[in-house]
Amino acid sequence: MTSDLLAPLDLAFWNIESAEHPMHLAALGVFTANSPTAGAHAAELLATRAAAVPGLRMRIRDVWVPNVRLPLAFGGATREPVADFEPFDHVRLHAPTADFHTVAGRLMERPLERGRPPWEAHVLPGEDGTSFAVLFKFHHALADGLRALTLAAAVMDPIDMPAPRARPAEPPRGLLGEVRKLPDRVRGTFSDLGRALDIGASVARTTLDATLGARSSAALTSEASGTRSTAGVLVDLDDVHRIRKTVGGTVNDVLIAVVAGALRRWLDERGDGSEGVAPRALIPVSKRRPRTAHPQGNRLSGYLMKLPVDDPDPLRRLRTVRTAMDRNKDAGPNRGAGAVALLADHVLPLGHRLGGPLVSQAARLWFDILVTSVPLPSLGLRLGGCPLAEIYPLAPLAHGQSLAVAVSTYRGSVHYGLVADAEAVPDLERLSRAVTREVRELLAACEV
Repeated sequence: MTSDLLAPLDLAFWNIESAEHPMHLAALGVFTANSPTAGAHAAELLATRAAAVPGLRMRIRDVWVPNVRLPLAFGGATREPVADFEPFDHVRLHAPTADFHTVAGRLMERPLERGRPPWEAHVLPGEDGTSFAVLFKFHHALADGLRALTLAAAVMDPIDMPAPRARPAEPPRGLLGEVRKLPDRVRGTFSDLGRALDIGASVARTTLDATLGARSSAALTSEASGTRSTAGVLVDLDDVHRIRKTVGGTVNDVLIAVVAGALRRWLDERGDGSEGVAPRALIPVSKRRPRTAHPQGNRLSGYLMKLPVDDPDPLRRLRTVRTAMDRNKDAGPNRGAGAVALLADHVLPLGHRLGGPLVSQAARLWFDILVTSVPLPSLGLRLGGCPLAEIYPLAPLAHGQSLAVAVSTYRGSVHYGLVADAEAVPDLERLSRAVTREVRELLAACEV
């Protein structure tokens, strides 16, 4: 294993983290236990297998290195192997619990230790002995959703998954060679600047369009308390397909519309009211290609849209979401407001280091809620022979925001993972029930 520089977006995630807003993504997997000691056996397996996974031995270290484009020094970070890696420091077996999500919420509050490989696995045995859960946490600078899936799958029981293509090694560069290439790099820098200005202008224009007429709710914004709660919702994928076939569009359109309807129901039930509420949702879009040559780095853009929370008609809400998503897709992930993530490639690492705290606080000016989809393999996953029954993806919570929603489809079910600031949203379970009721309402509307 060799060290490599963090990609710009990875570096941005590394630098915007704070104690109140840790930048790890996670997944809570619930397994069917085949014995009362299945949880303890799973913890031993995870630690043993983690030692053999190169990606789990990597830590992130701040460095000062020469700029690859211009002869300047800048503050970046490298991803490098750890020689004295102790996997049992990263895999922890907890006491039995009757509520996996309550424990997961407390664990989501804790930032990952930055001096070690930034990941953890927490094994939570169930009190009844029939199940156990594993909470995987990965820092966003180490992995995006697809990369985290690859790392987690590497410590599960073996399944057939396509191996990523190895990155070709670059020949060593001497100083004379760098000087000779300087004119081309100067031209490349100005070309990059032009692309950055084009993206920036598109982001500003479409963000303004999405902001006009948008109004969030105080329930979705809050001062950071540093607390976290999580909840999970299971939805039958066949129900989602029935709705999609009736109205048209994609499965993802239906899943986003369900979030809009659930927010409406939740706001009305808690007395905040949904009238006039149309929060801006950021929908991340992966730009990773299959078998990419750069598997470690984040490859993300995104779409920005107003959720039609204020519309009382469930089918009209779905059509509004479909129209907005079609418009975003026509513009492409390089042109919409969500493309702001691509600007990270055009910022010097020193800019990420110095500007990270400011960028993190600007999130609430850009969007009100994150709604992200995390793909999972269709094959059943197992750990120690115990089948994975449920899997809830959990997204980081941006500064000044109270709620984030992540969705995965696995083995015929849709799994909604909800993460909230526990003090700002003490009734997260009410929102999870609203998700289920919204699916029923959409089904009923399709049958009329």
